[in-house]
Amino acid sequence: MPKASSFSRFTRGVKHTVKAFVSTRHPVLVHIVPMRRCNLACTYCNEYDKTSDPVPLSTMLERIDKLAEFGTSVVTISGGEPMMHPEICDIIARIRHHGMIAGLISNGYYFQPEKVKKLNEAGLDYLQISIDNVTPDDVSKKSLKVLDAKLVNLQQYAKFKVNINSVVGGGVANPEEALQIASRARGLGFSSTVGVIHDGDGLLKGLTPREKEVYKEIKQKGTKSYARWNWFQDALVDGGQYEWRCRAGARYLYVDEAGIVSWCSQQRGTPGIPLLEYTHADMDREYHTEKWCAPNCTIQCVHQVGHLDAWRDPQVSLAEYSKLRSQLKKETVAQVLSAE
Repeated sequence: MPKASSFSRFTRGVKHTVKAFVSTRHPVLVHIVPMRRCNLACTYCNEYDKTSDPVPLSTMLERIDKLAEFGTSVVTISGGEPMMHPEICDIIARIRHHGMIAGLISNGYYFQPEKVKKLNEAGLDYLQISIDNVTPDDVSKKSLKVLDAKLVNLQQYAKFKVNINSVVGGGVANPEEALQIASRARGLGFSSTVGVIHDGDGLLKGLTPREKEVYKEIKQKGTKSYARWNWFQDALVDGGQYEWRCRAGARYLYVDEAGIVSWCSQQRGTPGIPLLEYTHADMDREYHTEKWCAPNCTIQCVHQVGHLDAWRDPQVSLAEYSKLRSQLKKETVAQVLSAE
């Protein structure tokens, strides 16, 4: 598939955004894992192993086709390290074949010029790399010193959008380095965001006063874009909670290497239904029910999707939802809750 132009990406993005506001009966964003194995072992990460094989291409294509049947807008490939999958470009091309937006989250180690060119040809729309520090340490090897040459390759050859995410918290030794990483990203012409490292449940770890200052400075200087719809973090960083309606399991899906649908990468196993068996009834349940972890959640992509429906359709407990479903005939749960 030919590479997408910036204008093409923009117009498709607008189309999918309008679709998301008009209808709630399709996933807006799906994260799908073709490869749990990773070449690194960052101490804060619980999303990798060192031994598993890549998911067979035929299985991945079947899952992509299922997401297309649901009317999914965006499919982002994550891991592990997805660039270790030998047929990653075929997976991207299948996403684009269905008219869905194709994204990739990577640790940045595999972007030699020829690989970047192949991603262009496959039709990749956007890439995100998280860089944790300037020099490798015991916490993370995702370092600016190690990755800078790969970033230059991306600047020279990539036809897709690149975002560099720097992080604070979670054992990162020097928060000042996040400022240096964000500055380098902007100097290369990439967009930059800042994230807060979470614990194993996807919940906030406390930030020091200096970490809070760094976080706010990076946000202030960053490029304005949808990727920066992360004001929920402001309340968390300042020690509060953020009240919102999490639509994970409906508008956002996390599909692991076994093809199991979960709320997100940190709540794996809930609801724990195979993608090929997942239905609109499952999405309706997850759309309308509360999530216990929502007030302290730092999973940025799930929040961003939740913004689209923040103004409509209140949520109830799973028990209350089940009761409503058993009582309803013609009305939908949404109609009943909206009337209350």
